[in-house]
Amino acid sequence: MRVAKVIVDVPVRDTDRPFDYLIPESMRAWIEVGSRVGVPFGHRAVQGFVVGLEPEPAAAGMKLKAIQEVLDVIPPLSEELVELAGWMSRRYACRMITALQVMVPTALKGKAERFISLGTPQPKEPEDLYSGGLFELELEPSGGERAILDFVEKKGEVTSKQLSRQFPDSAPVIKSLLRRGVLQENQSIKDKLQIKTLKAVDLAVTPDEAEAALASFAPKAQRQREVLQFIVEMKEMLPLALKDVLATLQVSAATVKGLADKGYITIEDKEAFRDPYRGRWFKPSDPLPLTAEQQNAYDRIVSVLDAQRHGVFLLHGVTGSGKTEIYLQSIQRCIAQGRQAIVLVPEISLTPQMVERFKGRFGDQVAVMHSRLSGGERYDEWRKIREGRAAVAIGARSAVFAPFAKIGLIIMDEEHETSYKQEESPKYHARDVAVQRAMQHGAAVILGSATPSLESYHAARSQANDEFAPMLLEMKARALGNELPGVQIIDMREELKEGNRSMFSRSLHQAVADRLERKEQTVLLLNRRGYSTFVMCRSCGYVAGCPECDISLTYHQKSNNLRCHYCGYAEPAPSVCPECGSEHIRYFGTGTQRVEEELAKLFPGIRVIRMDVDTTTEKGSHEKLLKQFRDKKADVLLGTQMVAKGLDFPDVTLVGVITADSALNLPDFRAAEKTFQLLTQVAGRAGRHQLPGEVMIQSYTPDHYSIIHASGHDYDSFVREELKHRRNLHYPPYCRLILVTLSHEQLPFLVRMAENMVSVLQGKARQKGWYGSLDRLTSDAFDVLGPVASPVPRIKNRYRFQCMIKWRGTIDAVGLVREAAEQLEDTAQNPKLQISIDVDPQMLM
Repeated sequence: MRVAKVIVDVPVRDTDRPFDYLIPESMRAWIEVGSRVGVPFGHRAVQGFVVGLEPEPAAAGMKLKAIQEVLDVIPPLSEELVELAGWMSRRYACRMITALQVMVPTALKGKAERFISLGTPQPKEPEDLYSGGLFELELEPSGGERAILDFVEKKGEVTSKQLSRQFPDSAPVIKSLLRRGVLQENQSIKDKLQIKTLKAVDLAVTPDEAEAALASFAPKAQRQREVLQFIVEMKEMLPLALKDVLATLQVSAATVKGLADKGYITIEDKEAFRDPYRGRWFKPSDPLPLTAEQQNAYDRIVSVLDAQRHGVFLLHGVTGSGKTEIYLQSIQRCIAQGRQAIVLVPEISLTPQMVERFKGRFGDQVAVMHSRLSGGERYDEWRKIREGRAAVAIGARSAVFAPFAKIGLIIMDEEHETSYKQEESPKYHARDVAVQRAMQHGAAVILGSATPSLESYHAARSQANDEFAPMLLEMKARALGNELPGVQIIDMREELKEGNRSMFSRSLHQAVADRLERKEQTVLLLNRRGYSTFVMCRSCGYVAGCPECDISLTYHQKSNNLRCHYCGYAEPAPSVCPECGSEHIRYFGTGTQRVEEELAKLFPGIRVIRMDVDTTTEKGSHEKLLKQFRDKKADVLLGTQMVAKGLDFPDVTLVGVITADSALNLPDFRAAEKTFQLLTQVAGRAGRHQLPGEVMIQSYTPDHYSIIHASGHDYDSFVREELKHRRNLHYPPYCRLILVTLSHEQLPFLVRMAENMVSVLQGKARQKGWYGSLDRLTSDAFDVLGPVASPVPRIKNRYRFQCMIKWRGTIDAVGLVREAAEQLEDTAQNPKLQISIDVDPQMLM
């Protein structure tokens, strides 16, 4: 193959296609589909991915530029992942390079840098060359040319920044050397991170020879003798890190180097893997006996695994029904077949508990990938997978791209979670990518949840003729045989009528007090961080808002500032009103910080762990906080939705929901579904072991069907009622959605463009005979709603308008929307106009 088809890392529309490059003969053995290469593009060097190979150029006689360098010995992407990127580009209307880049760790997102190395100038006379290989081109001793050339020769290549830092007063000299060709400047692609190495000590002789030599050491070389004795004793663990030898024996580096000079040991750079769990011990676990329901589900899954064919399962099991044990035993079967498994979790807070369980069962075969690891740790865990040293990958949504070669099983825990949908391009949903990837490998997929998304559940129930339709497996009883906790709904309107203005109802207050007395634990949920949701002046009605977004600022007590949760803007909390000067500034609404303060007032000495975005920014903070709670160093775990799912603590007997209806009034057709899921999930944290559990839900709308059905753990009744509303209003699962959001700094221009967008969409759909309301009885339908201002109409000083496309059938709605967006960009001729296409959106804000 002489020609490579390369997608270049230039994320604009005109470059969203493969470019042909000639493969130099020296590189042909190294380049495959999925290889990362450095190529000339215009007047610069850029990174690219090889997506195809051809024997000859597409047009005979075409003169092609050549690939400059191959960036990896082993391609970072397989042919299967390149094919998956093409599918993502079509399904989610994103650029191919964006889909490829999301599959590799940040460390491999290299960029071109300019490097200076020794040149090869043509000497005027033969005597201008000297035997050492450098140039005697009448160098000027006073100008420091010799020092500069020696520095570059020693380093091999340096950046101009390094050179100017080393020789700050020699800019004219360096320029002169470059002009004369004594130095040359090249472009090269460099990664953000490199493989970590460290100095390692090993024996250069056999252990027996080393032991025999110990007697020959002179008294003054006693320290060297100690070092050699130590290395011989540790022969089973060689090579040893030099820094560990120095620290353990308290010797100098010169002492160890002296042993190397005598030929007893070697000191070499060795690759060091950055293991985030180095030194951690995980309690080993054996498979548990399965209940009848678990066994039935496991047998169905194993029948597909053993046949090594594609199959999708929706594992609908109540909280505590033992879904994790089915995951573990299914993975064990998969590994026994010589295949690999991917486990997806929705929240970083779930990762520590999952890691503990999976490492306890599978040990070092488990690799962990999530955003709280350092860039180097993520890179090394990714390499552990690619090099076949791991059989199981656990992580958040991007772990779906783990570079396994023989995938047998993909598990998606809490499949209903919206965090599986990426909100920036490529706006993929990990569930759909998992199913597509499993199809490529002939693998099984398990979607597990106590509250499945309506789309997944409806597809499983109706068994639609669709490759994404899963088989339904249900488990309606808890694995330990204990009952689901009783749930009490508390009407906060009645509490207010009876004079209770506290955020805690009298019942919840008494229940917390009882748990403190019995030394049991409580989980409290409030899905809103900060201290107060907004700050208002009671004299003039002024509300503190973000100057860059159309949203109120949230008060954070610890830092005493107001913060925008959209753009990050912050300002000090005012003591007087900026508008009228009044001192009647009041804090309205309730956030987790305020609840924490109120608990301390009501229950002196209470120990509270608060888990929200503000307390979990540091690396390892999730794990640390959850361990403290498990070790009973706190009475109450208070948090946002990150405490609602997946957590399993034996002493939690009370779950309290401070405000159940915080999400019900959002402008989102999924508001009722999200409320039901959150309440059911958090209720499942109570009474999971021997102690019985109790749940208290505080609400100002206690009659809402989502709250009533959640209190009865009645998923089926909720689904029946919610599907009626969805069918009447033509929302998923009875159609699919595409959200198109346009943004610009000038509002009049944006409104005009949004109207044009809708007009273009309608016109193109009419031409194809698709356009019309979904009330039509035809199988193919395409309707456009809008344009309207987005629910948050301005973010970061950019105004936002949106339109919603509803469609069903086999029509290529995504292709049509992409075509319309490109046509609008061409006619607008305004680079500041941004058009975002979100296929199957989870967030409508």
